[in-house]
This record gives sequence, structure tokens and C-alpha cells, in this order.
Amino acid sequence: MNGAADIRFFPSSDGDLAHLDTGSGDPVVLLHAGYVDHRFWYRQIPALVAAGYRVIAPDARGHGFSAHASEPFRWADDLAALLRHLDAGPAVLVGLSMGGVIATDTVLEHPELVRAVVTCGAATGDFRYADPWHTELRAEYARTLGAGDIEGWLDAFVKVVAGEHRTPDAVDPEIPRRLRELALHTISQHTPDEPDRLVRVTDSWPRLPEIGVPVLAINGGLEPADLLAATDRLAREVPNGRAEIVEGVGHYPNLEKPEEFNALLLGFLRGLPASPSPSAGLRRRPVRGAGNGATGHDGAAVG
Repeated sequence: MNGAADIRFFPSSDGDLAHLDTGSGDPVVLLHAGYVDHRFWYRQIPALVAAGYRVIAPDARGHGFSAHASEPFRWADDLAALLRHLDAGPAVLVGLSMGGVIATDTVLEHPELVRAVVTCGAATGDFRYADPWHTELRAEYARTLGAGDIEGWLDAFVKVVAGEHRTPDAVDPEIPRRLRELALHTISQHTPDEPDRLVRVTDSWPRLPEIGVPVLAINGGLEPADLLAATDRLAREVPNGRAEIVEGVGHYPNLEKPEEFNALLLGFLRGLPASPSPSAGLRRRPVRGAGNGATGHDGAAVG
């Protein structure tokens, strides 16, 4: 598991943003789920490096070792600034849950920096879980954080690993243990009353036909039906998309079945057209979207 000693820092306009940059070859950017950090990808980074890819794994603002926001921001803009700084675009963006939303936001707002997109447990920022299980989970997050009960919040956070239809003993206990460790690092840096400065990208569904790069949506077969329907819509409405299911797992197929997840990811990467040469100093696109989201929170309200 990559630790703090491996990370580098990009001096953004609003504090330092942490990232791992390892390997060589075509760049693949790994975008973690909510509340955790780049170490979430510990079962993918070695496989990608061994396969000949440069892996860039940032900590989103407000997460892990990255700075908090002191002014309104968008994660997509942070990622675009990092890729320009590293001269690493166009890159393949791979994101799970909140990271998947960052990937789709970025390809919509900064398409010149994106070669392809892989989402998992996510569609676009317009999607919200509506099923009763996730509704109650959000309420449990709010109750525990409001009471300052970090242990209770962590208990709720790792419920997503097993999900609604399995008991905790159905999953490898190492997975919730690691997620708990990472989430504690992030959540301990926040307070319930801190300002929420995240500006969300909105109206993304109508813009899906704008996405001119290949898109792969990988999901666990035990995800809720509304999420699976949303990711099918994403794959269907972009010009070049497809969806794949990893059976028998929920929100974190990259952790529960890493060999199967990695095989799907590497197969997709190897099937992409030849990578164009990276270009630095690409122009910024105008900001879309309005309203703030919760710093350090996952747009899907899970991990």
C-alpha cells in the first residue's frame, strides 16, 4: 500500500494537492472514491505499472494529504490543473464512485485532456441514489457526524462494502479495515459546520453525446438497480461506450475481485487507439454548474 512517503505535491492556486506519479508509458489517472485517498487503488497501481503505464493517483481536494478549499472550486478543474502541470494529457481517467463523477465532469469540461474514461459505481454528477437503503445510510452519516461520533460514522461508511444484500462476514475483512483507516484520515480533518465550497457540474445527462472518447462503465452486480440503469444510460448515450458487470460484488469490485477488474481495465486500455502526444498549456474551458457540494463528500453519498 503506497504511503505518504511516495506522494508529491502540486502547488495549486488554493493549496498543495497530493498525488502519486509512478511508472512510465501512457498516463492512466486513478480517481478514488469519497472520503479515502490515492491508496484506495493499492490493488490496481502495481498491475498498471507492470503493464507499462504511467499511473497518476491524486488525492482529491479535501481528501487524504491534499489541501482543503478556502474558495469555491471544482474537482474537475483541480484535476485539469494537475494534468497540465504534469504534462500528462490526454490521459485515461479511471474513477470509482466520487472518482467516477470527477472523470465524467472532467471529460465534459476539459475534453482536450482526456483520452478515455472508465467509471465504476458512478454515472454522472446528476445521479443520486433513491433507494431506501442508501437513503437511510445518508441519514446515518448525518446523525453520527452531527453527534461527533466518528466511530459510528466509520461503522456506517464501511457498510457499503457488503451493501444491502450481504452480511459483513461475506466480504474479506481486510477491505473494510483498509477503507476505515483511509476514511478516518480524511474525516478527522473536517468538522460538520465547515463551509462547503464544492461547485458541482450540473446538467450532465443532456451533454453525454458531447463525450467523444471511449467510455467503459464497470459495476458490481450487487449495486442497486437505479445505479446500474444510470450507468447503462451513460454507456448507451455516449457515442462509444459499453458497460461490464463484475458479478457477486457491490460498490468496490476493484477491491473484492481485483483480478477480474484489472483484466477488464487492461483489456480496455490495450484496445484504445494509439495515444496522441501530450500537450502542455492547453486552454481552460469556461466554468459550468452552480451551487456547492460538501467538501470531502462523495456525490453519490456513499464511499
